[in-house]
Amino acid sequence: MLRSSVVRSAVTPDRDTLGSLLRHYGRAGAPLSCEPVAEGLLNHGYFLATTRGRYFLKHHLDGDRAALTRQHRATRRLAGLGLPVVPPVTGDDGRTVTVLDGRYYALHPWIEGRHLTGTELTEGQSRRLGALLGLVHTTLAEVMADEPAPPRPPGTDAAADPERTFETIEELLVLAREARPRTSFDELAEHRLLERRTLLERQAHRRPAPGAEPAAGWVHGDFHPLNVLYRGTEPAAIVDWDRLGVQPRAEEAVRAAAIFFVRPCGTLDLAKVAAYASAYRSVCGAGAEELAAAVHRVWWERLNDFWMLTWRYRLGDRRTDPQFPAAAALAVWWTRAYPAVRKAFTG
Repeated sequence: MLRSSVVRSAVTPDRDTLGSLLRHYGRAGAPLSCEPVAEGLLNHGYFLATTRGRYFLKHHLDGDRAALTRQHRATRRLAGLGLPVVPPVTGDDGRTVTVLDGRYYALHPWIEGRHLTGTELTEGQSRRLGALLGLVHTTLAEVMADEPAPPRPPGTDAAADPERTFETIEELLVLAREARPRTSFDELAEHRLLERRTLLERQAHRRPAPGAEPAAGWVHGDFHPLNVLYRGTEPAAIVDWDRLGVQPRAEEAVRAAAIFFVRPCGTLDLAKVAAYASAYRSVCGAGAEELAAAVHRVWWERLNDFWMLTWRYRLGDRRTDPQFPAAAALAVWWTRAYPAVRKAFTG
């Protein structure tokens, strides 16, 4: 099984590395313990205890100092305006990125909290979540006004091409059918791939037209339950700003709702979606037409997307397997319930 070169195992920094790192932060103390708390394709995270406190240590694998500096500057400005954001600690040299042996690190204060899914949120909390994302978008527009937008990869604005999706489906079908030992997951994957192929054949004419993308602005880029920490009933911190960039704002709002409010059976809790979306529109001033366009593009994106199966069958990475049943069912249900979903977002 092939494995992507970007999928790297987390290697906990040794005590010498930690000692060298903490010397860049005069008030952080000496290391006591360091334990992995998060692992992803982009970065690795650690809970770091020192003689003077507790920290979240982030190892940035891409090593893009300019992007990291921009990200840290943005979070510092957002926190200064009262948003629940945790900027990195500034080192003695005035920088927020420390480079050791070619590795890029950032040190953040440790925030106690827990992650809540949409099933755990009340309608009131859902409304406050939508208002929070709206505030993030409007405040980013303010604090990033003097920042040049990073270039977007070619083809980013184009909606998924169903012909390429059909090719992906065929490739994944072969891999799912050849998997040994064959499991119930492989059977479900084959069923959903065949189902989606038929559905896409019927819906191909609804591909979003060029230029139909909603208005773009600075966004968090990865707003979902694992990146929002709650303390009690309120958000304590929005974390993981690595995908900060310029994208259609309303699409982030729709995409986030489709993750927060999906039920295990693959349907959306439309009452909570409506509360969330109403607050989002009110805070950031997005109109019903903008949200409708975003709903259509995210629905189309979901209909054409098989990234979870790609991770499993092409990369040998099974971390997203538990998410697949609900996500795969959602694309089918969303197609059937399209008018109701659109109404929940647009009011």
